[in-house]
Amino acid sequence: MSIEENRRTVERMWTALSAMDWDTLEDCLTPDVHYEDVPTDDPGAIGPKNVVKRLRIAFDHLAEHRHTIHHLVCEGDVVFLDHTEGWTFKTGETAQHTFATRHVMRDGKIAKWSDYWDMNGFVGQFPASFLEVMAASTAADFGA
Repeated sequence: MSIEENRRTVERMWTALSAMDWDTLEDCLTPDVHYEDVPTDDPGAIGPKNVVKRLRIAFDHLAEHRHTIHHLVCEGDVVFLDHTEGWTFKTGETAQHTFATRHVMRDGKIAKWSDYWDMNGFVGQFPASFLEVMAASTAADFGA
């Protein structure tokens, strides 16, 4: 696929994530996609349904997700983003953090999604009740 097609897929996926449009988000992913939060110890999620399942652990507790792309750079089948996410929890608390994300593309879809971020800086903004929800999930919940 072309660089522009890869760019459009990544932009479409992030728009879908902010809208919590899970069907569109899944459509942007390869069947064997691997999603990982690099600073965490767990192996991530494999497959579109597991990626959505993992994302929804957080997003089901959000009233709003704001996403701002500062830089989006495409080279071949790799797309890098420098971006900020703003989360508003249903309980009213907010969190904002800047991420670097690498997407590896295959046939116009995202095959690998790696988020790089400061765990203490972001998680330190989460409400205690949400941290309890996150702690209840294990890596086995998101395997193939």
